[in-house]
Amino acid sequence: MQSGKQLSTEIDATVPTAARMYDYYLGGKDNYAADRSAVEELDKVVPSTRRLALNNRRFLQRVVRTLTQEYGIRQYLDHGSGLPTQDNVHQVAQRIDPTTHVVYVDNDPMVLVHGRALLEQDERTVVIQADMRDTDGIFGHAETQRLINFDEPVCVLFNSVFHCIPDSDTDGPQAVADRVRERLAPGSIMVMCQLVSEDEQVRESVTAFMDQVTQGHWGRVRQEKDVEALFEGLEILEPGLVEVSTWRPDTEVAPRQLTQEWIEFGGVGRIPA
Repeated sequence: MQSGKQLSTEIDATVPTAARMYDYYLGGKDNYAADRSAVEELDKVVPSTRRLALNNRRFLQRVVRTLTQEYGIRQYLDHGSGLPTQDNVHQVAQRIDPTTHVVYVDNDPMVLVHGRALLEQDERTVVIQADMRDTDGIFGHAETQRLINFDEPVCVLFNSVFHCIPDSDTDGPQAVADRVRERLAPGSIMVMCQLVSEDEQVRESVTAFMDQVTQGHWGRVRQEKDVEALFEGLEILEPGLVEVSTWRPDTEVAPRQLTQEWIEFGGVGRIPA
């Protein structure tokens, strides 16, 4: 994707976005009637989506806590971060080490507005507006350069976002993951998961619905094998690539995905030394 492409700064309340729909699923207030209506329609097709969204958020928090405590990660670059909620990446990591640096990346202007307001007094955390496919623009951004030292290990997050971009030889999930991986130091971490289904009818119906309601700002629901391909060449941390509610759960009674019409599938990979 061309670096530096101009992104819209206007918020269109009439067109649902994945970020605001996700916010509504998490119980947030930064969403509009169009987003809530889209959620209600989506629930008719895949009724487990609210639980899935909550489990995905808990997965993100467990990953960040684990990487900060056990693997010494002190730098995070979060692609498609979405709207601020409770226990964001910087809050989880900085409770363990207040010196941790976090760069959030999103193309939704509402995320930029709310994120910057939230982080106004935090010099170690920043939100930048960019398309997650614009690797050159993200890595070369002045704020990224200020906060992230790419000669040292960094965790790059693609948490539940790759389904938002279509397949492409240059800008699809595989191409983006490959570009990012090439820029990371040994010991760096890539966290990647996305919505998948082994049911072709679910994949096609949900993809068509989301593409329509977001007016083309969507990719597709994929299969587990597509996510597995993203991790080629990485050392996959235990327990491997899984439905995310089963990734190192806090307790044996932690919430699990109850139905399987679609799931959030992925894991954590490390750049070999």
